[in-house]
Amino acid sequence: MRKIIASALVTLDGVAEDPGGYSGTSYGGWALPYFGEESVRLSIEKLAGCDYFLCGRRTYEMFAAAWGNAEGPYADRLRSLPKLVASSTLKGDLTWNATLLEGDAIAALKQLKEQDGGDIIMYGNPTLFRSLLENDLVDELDLMVHPVLLGTGSKLFVDGTPTTKLTLDSHTALDNGVTILTYRT
Repeated sequence: MRKIIASALVTLDGVAEDPGGYSGTSYGGWALPYFGEESVRLSIEKLAGCDYFLCGRRTYEMFAAAWGNAEGPYADRLRSLPKLVASSTLKGDLTWNATLLEGDAIAALKQLKEQDGGDIIMYGNPTLFRSLLENDLVDELDLMVHPVLLGTGSKLFVDGTPTTKLTLDSHTALDNGVTILTYRT
């Protein structure tokens, strides 16, 4: 059985919006100074155990634009990983090795999760994250907490996020001040 891993880059004050600077916010790109060799290596290791990259429409569009033609081991792994896009607004064929989860995305993910194989990883997206939590589909939560306070921006855990008990599975402090917290649900 596969696990669904919800992974997010967050600031110390809980902001998850625009860590790479691809959304054009005035505070975007806050995670880039911390994405060094150690972070890249750990990200590639996490992606290596996954068979799918799950995302919503906005994450798909931003990542395809930012990483679709990028070079390097991280970009290569992202490009090769099949994407599952949960969206009710996208239509037609997708690019960047992506498949649209048409119809009931939650039902499709439940079915895929029951199959043998590598895990499914999802980055960011508070709306999709909340949907997965509401349907008891998140098995692991990985937070990369960055030592920065923004004071503005969309939070990962918004009002209405279901109450979820978590068990700390591991924690890793990186040399750059980022702390990776891995929880089981």
